[in-house]
Amino acid sequence: MPDLSRKLAAEFVGTAFLLATVVGSGIMAERLAGGNVAVALLGNTIPTGAILVVLITMFGPISGAHFNPAVTLVFALRREIGGRESLLYTGVQVIGGLVGVLVAHGMFEEALVQFSAKPRTGGAQWLAEGVATFGLILTILATLRMRESAVPMAVGLYITAAYWFTASTSFANPAVTIARGFSDTFAGIRPMDVPFFIIAQGVGAVLALAFCRWLLEEDAP
Repeated sequence: MPDLSRKLAAEFVGTAFLLATVVGSGIMAERLAGGNVAVALLGNTIPTGAILVVLITMFGPISGAHFNPAVTLVFALRREIGGRESLLYTGVQVIGGLVGVLVAHGMFEEALVQFSAKPRTGGAQWLAEGVATFGLILTILATLRMRESAVPMAVGLYITAAYWFTASTSFANPAVTIARGFSDTFAGIRPMDVPFFIIAQGVGAVLALAFCRWLLEEDAP
C-alpha cells in the first residue's frame, strides 16, 4: 500500500492537473468561441470530464483520487480515512488547486495572480451546488458498490452532464471553488461568493452520504 507521502503527492498533482484543465480549457474556449458562451462552455466541459477519467484511473489505486475536500469529508465520515490524513488531503488539494490555476495562467500568458470578478450567487446557484455535490457523491458511492472499475468513467460523465444541468455549472468541490476564486477568467467565481458555494457543497455531500447509507443498506460507523 502506498505510504502517506505518495498519497498526498497524488492528491496534490491530481488536483493541480484538474484545475489547470478547468481554467486552461476555459481560457482557450473563451478565446476561440467568438463570443458564443454555449460553445465556450462546451469547450470547458469536455476537457474537464475527460481529465477526471484519466486522473481517477491513474491515481485511484494510490490515494483514492479524491481531489475534492467534499469527497474526503465523506470518506472520513465513513471511517475509511483517518482524521489527520483527511486534513492533510484537504490541505494538499487546496494548494494543488491554486498551483494548477497559476500554471494555467502562465501557459496562456495571463497575469499569474488574479481575483475573479465573476458573480455566482443567490439561492438558485447555492441549490445547484448542493444538487451537483449530492449527485457526485451518489455517483461515487453507488458506483463503488455496484461496479468499482467504472468509477473513473462514471465520475467523468457525471461532471460532464452536471456542467449543463446545474445553474452553477457544477463546481461540486471546495478546492476547485477556492482556486477558481483566484482566476478572473471564464471559469472564475468572486472570492466573496466562495463560502456560500462551499457550505452548499458540504450540505449536499452529507445528505448524499446519508441517502447512500439507506439506499445501499449500509450501517453507519
